[in-house]
Amino acid sequence: MDDRTRSLRSLMIERSPPAGPSSRPQRRLLPVIGILIVLLVLGSGAALWLGSQLQSAQAPSVEGPATEVARPDNALQKSVALAPSSTGSLIASGYVVARRKATIAAEVTGKVVDLLVDEGMVVQAGQVLARLDDVLADKDYALAQARAEASEAAMAAIAADLADAERILNRTQTLSGKNYATEADLTKSQARAGVLRAQLRQAEAQLAAARLEAQRYGEVLGKHRIRAPFAGVVVDRSAQPGEMISPLSAGGGFTRTGICTIVDMDSIEIEVDVSEASIGRLHAGTRVEAVLDAYPDWRIPGAVIAIVPTANREKATVKVRVGMDVKDARILPDMAIKVKFLEDGAPAAARSGPP
Repeated sequence: MDDRTRSLRSLMIERSPPAGPSSRPQRRLLPVIGILIVLLVLGSGAALWLGSQLQSAQAPSVEGPATEVARPDNALQKSVALAPSSTGSLIASGYVVARRKATIAAEVTGKVVDLLVDEGMVVQAGQVLARLDDVLADKDYALAQARAEASEAAMAAIAADLADAERILNRTQTLSGKNYATEADLTKSQARAGVLRAQLRQAEAQLAAARLEAQRYGEVLGKHRIRAPFAGVVVDRSAQPGEMISPLSAGGGFTRTGICTIVDMDSIEIEVDVSEASIGRLHAGTRVEAVLDAYPDWRIPGAVIAIVPTANREKATVKVRVGMDVKDARILPDMAIKVKFLEDGAPAAARSGPP
């Protein structure tokens, strides 16, 4: 019996001793920690959702379209169409241009003997800018005048002979009516008067041609003085005294064709390129505010003059001409400028200079 009892005990599996009092609280905390983690995750998700809802509810509404930026394809583009701002207005950058700009050249070939202008000089219409060597032209004009005077003298001589021939013809006709002159004398007088009349008409035509020739040489002589076609400012002087000037380049490029370049400052305006997507918002008369890069605190009021009816295929833009209400000597051609197109009814700044 004792042996059987010992055998049964040897077959029994010994269990671990029961947990002590310190391990029981740890087992109880594990479910609590898991629940807390789940609650924290749910709470953070709910907080993020509520924050996004509040932010969308507090965000201001924008009436204008989203910002659009027309980026240039390369650095050589002159202007870039920018996007509408948060107020719905367009901002574009461009350049100041002169609608009236001319390179003054000579109409005849000659050597410059005197140059009377320099960069920055203000000139008036008709003012002499340069003088060319006119010795030969002056001689030609004098010769043409002499020919005209000779033709006039020849015509006067023929007119005197004709007057005498007509007196003889009248006297012969009177004598022939009284049978004191023969028919041959009358015919001779008539023929001489007719020849002199024809010679007089020829002399008159020659005199008119000589006078036209003299007038032509006078015009050629006057073209040796190069004058300003309109009032403006000289921005470039391209010739020097002693150089040859010609309407066409000749001599392998050793002959200049221009004297100087004049810009009419009253024709200054702005040219900008506006994106095709925004061109429908503009029209002639749209008010603008322009700011020169050289004077960032100076706001120049103006208005759209015209929208050029053609588009640039490469840049997808349309050229817009903008006029400025302010005429100032600080506004120079080819200056970079930014233009803000205002909405209808928006007032433009009226300041005429930097503060």
